[in-house]
Amino acid sequence: MSFDPNLPQEGTPLDAVQMRSQLNGLKAIIDAILTLTAAQVDGVNTVEPGTPANASVSVTGNTLHFTFDIPRGNDGSQGQPGTNGSDGGPGADGPQGPPFANAIVDAVNTLNPGEPATVSVSFDGSNVRFTIGIPRGSDGSSGSNGSDGAQGPPGEVSQAQLDNAISGTSANTNNVSTLDTGFADPDMEALRQKVNEMILNGRR
Repeated sequence: MSFDPNLPQEGTPLDAVQMRSQLNGLKAIIDAILTLTAAQVDGVNTVEPGTPANASVSVTGNTLHFTFDIPRGNDGSQGQPGTNGSDGGPGADGPQGPPFANAIVDAVNTLNPGEPATVSVSFDGSNVRFTIGIPRGSDGSSGSNGSDGAQGPPGEVSQAQLDNAISGTSANTNNVSTLDTGFADPDMEALRQKVNEMILNGRR
């Protein structure tokens, strides 16, 4: 069951099945929020002069993918021939200019929910550099407190705890003397021994 913001209705008794369904619905919404962890430039294409620059963006898994189309400049006009000594011939070719090397993503920043995504671009002579701002998703609402768990098993009692609990209790049979004189009658002697056993077991 998906999350229903109208449940539970006010004044209705708490229902465990309904609350579990609501919590599972909230978890599904939170799990579905996309988290971007990387940005990657898949390609930088040179297009004809006058064609608008273009950037296409796609998301695969947790990675933001970019492809850029950058127009080249118009061809320059033919320069005037230079002089080479006294013969008036063309001058020597100038050095090769630096090539366009790479597109580099300098940073991917997380913005607050609701802010528009941003892309800033700069060129350092060889590399096109990007700084990207991507807004994070809004925080989900807090779930309700779960019910208490079952009662755990009783803990063990140490000898020291047992001694402390017994200390200060009644001395029981400490002040009762045992029957130390035996009887000739076997039944009476057995009874005497049992009475002594009970007296001794009752002492601390």
